[in-house]
Amino acid sequence: MTTTTVTQPGTTARTSTAIRAVGFLAILGGLVMIVGGAVVWGMVSSQLAAEQITVSDDASMMAGAPVVGPISAFAEADIINHHALTMAEGKTYAELEQDDPIRATVMNASFLRTSLFTSVVSFGVAAFAIGAGILIGLVGWALTAAVPSAKRRDLP
Repeated sequence: MTTTTVTQPGTTARTSTAIRAVGFLAILGGLVMIVGGAVVWGMVSSQLAAEQITVSDDASMMAGAPVVGPISAFAEADIINHHALTMAEGKTYAELEQDDPIRATVMNASFLRTSLFTSVVSFGVAAFAIGAGILIGLVGWALTAAVPSAKRRDLP
């Protein structure tokens, strides 16, 4: 009795095995990216929540909401900028004279905005990692589904 490897036309057992291995690695990599993105999202959100920041009541959106996500962080950064520019009569920190008494306050506003925008970017990177992980995992699944495993079968 003879055994042979059954594969798709034009593929060898070695090729099928390699493609399936790449597919499984893509699925694993996708899962790692999804988990990593979710962990980063959670860490950034919890750190913002620990600061107990609330979006100013005069913000254009999410007034009074706790700053725990990308939209609330952006809203608070935007209103901080508005308050700083109003206080400085439309001048930025760099445009104020060095001896201007409000220069330090405008500088602090700039630092706060930068910190909030950093969290917005972190949320974006986390969302990108999750999305890319989903896509990579789907590609891996497609590879493993498209190429059947090398099966042995008895021939008559």
